[in-house]
Amino acid sequence: MIILQLNGITKYYGADPILTNIKLEVQSKDRIALVGRNGAGKSTLLKIIAGELSHDGGEIIKPKDITIDYMGQDTVLNSSLSIWDEMMTVFEPIRKMERELRDLEHKMGDPDVFNNADQYQKLLSAYDALQVKFKDQGGYQYEADTRSILHGFRFGDYDYKTPISSLSGGQKTRLSLAKLLLTKPDLLILDEPTNHLDIDTLSWLEQYLQGYEGAILIVSHDRYFLDKVVNQVYEVSRTTTNKYIGNYSHYLQEKAARYEQEMRQFEKQQDEIAKLNDFIQRNIARASTTKRAQSRRKQLDRITPLAKPSDGEKSATFSFDIEKQSGNEVLKVEDVSISYDGTNPVIGNVNIRITRGESIALVGPNGIGKSTLLKAIIDRIPRMKGNIHFGSNVTVGYYDQEQANLSSNKTVLGELWDEYPTTPEKDIRSILGSFLFTGDDVLKIVSTLSGGEKARLALSKLMMQKANVLILDEPTNHLDLDSKQVLENALVDYPGTLLFVSHDRYFINRIATKVAELSKEQLTEFLGDYDYYVEKKEEQLEIKRLEEQTAVAKQTESAEKPSYAQDKETKKLLRQRKRRIEEIEVEISQIEEATEKNEELLCDPVVYQNHEEVQRINAENEVHNEKLASLMEEWEELQLLIEEMA
Repeated sequence: MIILQLNGITKYYGADPILTNIKLEVQSKDRIALVGRNGAGKSTLLKIIAGELSHDGGEIIKPKDITIDYMGQDTVLNSSLSIWDEMMTVFEPIRKMERELRDLEHKMGDPDVFNNADQYQKLLSAYDALQVKFKDQGGYQYEADTRSILHGFRFGDYDYKTPISSLSGGQKTRLSLAKLLLTKPDLLILDEPTNHLDIDTLSWLEQYLQGYEGAILIVSHDRYFLDKVVNQVYEVSRTTTNKYIGNYSHYLQEKAARYEQEMRQFEKQQDEIAKLNDFIQRNIARASTTKRAQSRRKQLDRITPLAKPSDGEKSATFSFDIEKQSGNEVLKVEDVSISYDGTNPVIGNVNIRITRGESIALVGPNGIGKSTLLKAIIDRIPRMKGNIHFGSNVTVGYYDQEQANLSSNKTVLGELWDEYPTTPEKDIRSILGSFLFTGDDVLKIVSTLSGGEKARLALSKLMMQKANVLILDEPTNHLDLDSKQVLENALVDYPGTLLFVSHDRYFINRIATKVAELSKEQLTEFLGDYDYYVEKKEEQLEIKRLEEQTAVAKQTESAEKPSYAQDKETKKLLRQRKRRIEEIEVEISQIEEATEKNEELLCDPVVYQNHEEVQRINAENEVHNEKLASLMEEWEELQLLIEEMA
């Protein structure tokens, strides 16, 4: 069912077109991402759909009974109510029905009414009808739903009577999103919902949105999040939109394939035009061939020239280099504790050793003290106890997520040139140009810049330092997807050492060689990227669960000596598990053989040139790999269980 259509939507700011001839269709249960550069018009389009902005042309078509709710980037919940009371405002119609039900119950309990059969029957009928309506609208579920969503947004440990006015800005933003999800509109519009969310909350939100009953329209710069949630992508570029089916990764592949196809068509047409022009020029003046030349000219006139395809708008281009190499040991943090008041530590017992060339992602829930630890390392805030040692020849470059090192009253040019006054102006302008500050952009006052522009300016200053250790606090905040990719490529090629905080899981996967998880008690290291870290965390939870089960089993065993029948049943179960392991090993061997045969087929030139056959084989291998992973997991679980029974 189509719940929203945009036909030819146009929007101008002054004489400049922001959006032109926008077409977009939303069906029930669609999950759509709007992607594009910062300033492309994504947020403007969302506001037009939500009715918060007018449009200058085109039409928006939607059924009258369709509900739409919108949350912008800067939406903050300002309320004098408590957390719980504010959430309950969403359910006022249901709560009104609940009060009416209690009122009817009270009336039916009146002896005079109870003894009046007609009056009692009338009230009972009204009560039954209202109760059915109450149930259908979630009357018995809304409080549980509210607690579940508040817990998902990390408000589970809060006293729900806490006034919203006492919360931080980030907490108010999260609470605003929680309230929006409780409304369950037919179309949920979210503009950068992943801002202010830590990794655990992001994972919860992904799962919630995957099961959401309505349609979703999202703007986000988190690729991992988009891959998990969306099934369609609309790219906003050069004031218009292009539609792609699939998640964000598929969009990138499809976009590249479209560009290559369009370029081939363009080059083929250009070649055809060149040949026609050459024939005309060589034959138009000769009497014997002039008619043929005129025929070719008519053929040429009938060709509609294709525009040369563009692979996208201009991207930033930069890299990070070092002036000198550091020693092998870069940083040692020993038993560090940090306190704001000098008595109560917000971080305690932190130990970490970083060597040259490592790239370490510092992760943990919001408020745990990740940014605080980075600032303590660079000596911007004092530590309560412990030691921090830098190795020989270490030079540190620091990226502050709040961009506090930018002077708001300077121009972009002045901000960079004042730091490096001996560098020629043309070189400074060239560097700024590589960060997309061109022409009069360099004369903008820093305070007027957008978040993305400030981020690029801060990165340009960082690049100029040529430090051999980079400490980065949320470097991808405010960057659009394209700029994130450029930053990733620059950091992948960086010859120095990295320590960074990020909630962008895709970014962590590409950059990190190690993940350090910060908790209130300690810092725990995991050797690998984000996916490896998640896998190890799940293994730890599973081991803990098995240990608890084993402990319970041992307690039961010590309390009750197993009978002959129980011992017989245990041996039977052991035989079944061993037999299942043998079956799994046979299945694994068969799957590996089938996969190997497919890999050999893919090396066959005849098969390789058959696109459909290659797709079929790859799809079959994906199924094999998924089955193999499932079997291996079952095999490991059975082995653990057998060891416990031994």
